[in-house]
This record gives sequence, structure tokens and C-alpha cells, in this order.
Amino acid sequence: MKNPAVLISFLFLSAGLFAQRTIPAGTILPVQLNSSVRSDKARPGEAVTARVMQDVPLPGGSKIRAGAKVIGHVSNVRPAGNGDQAEVSLRFDTVAIGSRRIPIVTNLRALATMMDVSEAQVPVTGPDRGTSEYDWTTSQIGGQVNYHDNGVIVEGSELVGHSVPNGVLARVSSNPEKECRGDVDGDNHLQPLWVFSSDACGLYGFPGVTLLHAGRTNPVGQITLISKTRNLNIRAGSGMLLRVNNAK
Repeated sequence: MKNPAVLISFLFLSAGLFAQRTIPAGTILPVQLNSSVRSDKARPGEAVTARVMQDVPLPGGSKIRAGAKVIGHVSNVRPAGNGDQAEVSLRFDTVAIGSRRIPIVTNLRALATMMDVSEAQVPVTGPDRGTSEYDWTTSQIGGQVNYHDNGVIVEGSELVGHSVPNGVLARVSSNPEKECRGDVDGDNHLQPLWVFSSDACGLYGFPGVTLLHAGRTNPVGQITLISKTRNLNIRAGSGMLLRVNNAK
């Protein structure tokens, strides 16, 4: 007869692996692009990768660790010129955790420039070499305030989340003005939002650029940006909140 302790350990390990073979709909993946995507240089099929910037809690106590890779590709691209607007379409379809690959379909909740991401990680009063970063006060992308020393995220006088190492945990808020949802299927658990506010939605720091399609509806998973005046340049270091779609 097999050793019961070994068998139990195996079952727990198997359950943990199974929990990470699918990622529940509504899960936020806070990522930073590893390389730039330009409408005048990118090609359809070109790989696009990003890095998960904060641990992502999953049901059952498992998590996607910060540093995991999210893999996608350019699905369509058109440079500006001859009266045509610039266009870039992306799809992110895989989370790589070590040697494992988890298929996903995602939509875009928020996208911010490298500069906006950088500014969100600097204290509002300017960096002070004599003060630990855990005592800083910073502004999240979207306007909420992160009081690192108290471990809270606030909007005005309202507590909206908690500061944690490498980011924040908050319940995602709806943003009707920008057509962003709050919870999905009634699941209103704390989500990892990194440098973004709980109601962050749409584009930040991309003047003249429009989010034509976020990927929530057909074509599901396709994120399309357009610019009517110049070529698009989504620089490496830009931050994104990707959200896992419902399985189809």
C-alpha cells in the first residue's frame, strides 16, 4: 500500500496545479510591457510580452507570482499615412508560469504610458533619501492616493483599498463614464491593481489616441488602438490592466 502521507501531498499538489490551469473570469492582471509596439514597425504575428508586476490572488489560496510572463501578439497593424489613421491591434492569450502555459482571453481595462507609471511610483512631495518608500504618499493612476505608511488607498475620505508590497489590493469599481465594469458575475474580491486606481479605465497619457475596441465583445480578446494624427508608439514600460474574459 502506498504511503498515505505521500498520496495526500500528491493530491494537494495536483489540486494546486489544477487551480492554475485556468484563471477565473474577471481576474485583473497588472502588467508592464517588455518591449515597444509601433504602428510603423510592428508586423502581424509579432510576439508581445509583458511582466506581471504584483502577485495575483486566485481562488483556493493559490496565486500568480509577480514576474510571471503574459504572452500575446500583434494581430493587426497599420501605419499612418496617405490619409489612413494608424492602428495597432493586440491579443494576449497566455500566462507563462515557469514551464507551464495557461491559456487566457483578455480585455483591456486601462493602459498608461511609461511616464505615468514612473510618476505613480514617486512620492507626491518628491523623493527623500532619508525616508523609506514604505512611508511615502503616492498618487495612483486615476487619482486615488496611496498612503504607504498606513497601508491604505483613499479617494477623498473614502477607503478604497490597501497598500501591499509591489502594489495595492482593492475591489474594482465601475466607471460608467468610460464604460468599465466593477465586479464580474458578482465576484467582488480584492484585485491586484499595482499603480492604478480602483476605477482606472481607458487610456492615460496617450493624447490623440483612441481605444477603439477593448476586447470584451466581438472580436473578443482583440484590443485595438487608433491614432488619427500620427503613428502609434506604445513604449516598453507602459502599464496595463488586463482582465480575463468569460470563457466562450
